[in-house]
Amino acid sequence: MYILIMTASISIIFWGYDYISFLGYQLNQTQYAWCVVIGIFCNLLATSLNEGAAFYDKWRQTVDEAENLKKENLQSQLEGLKDQVNPHFLFNSLNSLSSLINEDPEKAEKFLDEMSKVYRYLLRTNEDGLTTLDSEMQFIQSYFHMLKTRYGDGVSMETQIDGHYLSYQLPPLTLQMLVENAVKHNMILKDSPLKILIMTTNSGRLIVSNNLQRKDRMVASNKVGLANIVNKYRLMKKEEISIRDDGKEFAVVVPLIQP
Repeated sequence: MYILIMTASISIIFWGYDYISFLGYQLNQTQYAWCVVIGIFCNLLATSLNEGAAFYDKWRQTVDEAENLKKENLQSQLEGLKDQVNPHFLFNSLNSLSSLINEDPEKAEKFLDEMSKVYRYLLRTNEDGLTTLDSEMQFIQSYFHMLKTRYGDGVSMETQIDGHYLSYQLPPLTLQMLVENAVKHNMILKDSPLKILIMTTNSGRLIVSNNLQRKDRMVASNKVGLANIVNKYRLMKKEEISIRDDGKEFAVVVPLIQP
């Protein structure tokens, strides 16, 4: 378009001056041709520089977003490891394992197997930035097995996952953070168990909800978990997660990413 506008303008000037004999001007075809050629070259040069600068800015923005997403993934992995390897968690896990060894060796072996799956997933996750819902569900079953061993009837988890969405993707450790968040901030009682529900919707979303029975004493929290998930979706320019809290139920709606 620039070249067409430039050529039309030069033609109007050359042919117009010739037509009205402006200051005695007569059209020179060679001069006219050179002006058009030089004009086209200048337009190509200017447009290339302009588009090149715009492309470079866009590329830098993409690189920066990729780096930020990588940092968020590493932060997610670090928080997951910190939650699992901290002395309290490790002590409780080993204590549960120790008691099971004497009471029920078979159950202790199962607990140890699930514990190894949890750590194995934590150590190899975040390599690609996204993981399948199928992988997350297998991990969360192992993670919940450890919670169930510790809390018994005080906690339960129900899953309603449409098999169609198992190949869909989401950031690694998303489910672990949401389940851990529910356990951390709510009372876990045998007579009033914490009920966690993980389900998919027909619109391609994953909902993690739990009944609210908040602890009387506020639990120290750095609020990194939910913020980390929100930042990941923002950096990927995907639909943002939504949070619902009606005083009776707390739910987080996470969009699933079609592979």
